[in-house]
Amino acid sequence: MEYRDWASYKQGWIFRHRDLPVSDDDRALIKPLSVISASAYWRQHVSAEATHASQFLADDWPAAVATWQQQDRWQEAWDQDDNALPELLQTLDWDANTVVFFCYDHEHVVQTTWAVWQRCWKNFLFYDDAPILMARRRQQVGQFFSDGTMRLGMRP
Repeated sequence: MEYRDWASYKQGWIFRHRDLPVSDDDRALIKPLSVISASAYWRQHVSAEATHASQFLADDWPAAVATWQQQDRWQEAWDQDDNALPELLQTLDWDANTVVFFCYDHEHVVQTTWAVWQRCWKNFLFYDDAPILMARRRQQVGQFFSDGTMRLGMRP
């Protein structure tokens, strides 16, 4: 996979926000995929045709009702002063070093580890227009919505 450098990553401000600072060590582990790599990852793991969650087709796994088993709210935890994850996210059974991908759309996918994502989850959710959280070699997935809700499920 190829990655964007921070200078050319226009959404990088979410990881430099003064109210939600990200350590240099964590930022080094947050890797925005290049447009070509993001598109390839999206096509292979999310949707071959849709470019954003708003365009999922009936045969895309994220559009299947059966994919999603649990729903909760994330906004209230995001609004708190501490960095605690919403309860539902605490049920994800991933090791700290599990590689995760946060998929905003077909050109905007960010790779990191589960430990870094947990520490910086509020930064990732500055963009909350239905991004999908996925982990390498794991079926559990999450999706977040701008109305403050989220859902967890299992992808095929």
